[in-house]
Amino acid sequence: MTLSMDISFTNKNNFMEKVNMRILSLLSILITLGYSNLAVAQDCSQIVESNDAMQFDLKEMRVSADCKNMTVTLKHVGNLPQQFMGHNWVLSNTADMMPLSGASMQAGAPNYLPEGDSRIIAATDMIGGGQETSVTFDMSSLDPSGDYSYFCTFPGHYAIMKGKFIIE
Repeated sequence: MTLSMDISFTNKNNFMEKVNMRILSLLSILITLGYSNLAVAQDCSQIVESNDAMQFDLKEMRVSADCKNMTVTLKHVGNLPQQFMGHNWVLSNTADMMPLSGASMQAGAPNYLPEGDSRIIAATDMIGGGQETSVTFDMSSLDPSGDYSYFCTFPGHYAIMKGKFIIE
């Protein structure tokens, strides 16, 4: 009897040791994932793609409130030239999006963007198929609780090519 008790005690120890090792492994995986998510959340750059179907691939951008500067890279993955299917990325308060779109049409080609307009928080150049452009802007003046939108100012594109810019 003593022998069987020792064996069962040893098996319990082995079992508990295995459980403890699995818990430690799981914790280390969770910690690693937590740190990698933190790095992504604090990434102060975004890439957005546009195409010949008048679409951005992102409907929203989430940015860390810890970012001092933000860089947005716009890639036009379509084939059509700028004069027929140009795209840009413009950030403003959501309330300013429609008035800016109207002012952009009045500004006309090639940029379809009113120069020096204070409602524009940030904007890339207008590009055509196969091209890429970036803008880096200061985030310090943006209110994390603010309502911001990004959109394309090429005539008629703002209706489809738009998204929310969210500061977390």
